[in-house]
Amino acid sequence: MDGKAVKAILGQNIKFFRLRKSLTQAVLAEKVGISVIFLSSIERGTKYPKADTVAHLAKVLGVEVFELFVSKEVPAHQTMINHLSIDIKKNINTLLDNIFKQYSG
Repeated sequence: MDGKAVKAILGQNIKFFRLRKSLTQAVLAEKVGISVIFLSSIERGTKYPKADTVAHLAKVLGVEVFELFVSKEVPAHQTMINHLSIDIKKNINTLLDNIFKQYSG
């Protein structure tokens, strides 16, 4: 999977979880501390946020960080990756929390 595909999946998932919580782009952007234009670019898959922004988006959306990167249309040969993601999600979230704390003061 290339960078464009990752950005597209991230954007689609953020939009999905945002709509599931009945949030507008303006409300989500304000809660995360980013501009509506930047959020729109993320959702369209044209921009990629920093790790701390991804962590904050996940927190506001009430999901685990890894859920923002899971493709809804996973080929059968990637089933193992999905199972592994469950095992490593705790480590990813811990690392991102540490990064977020380090950069936020």
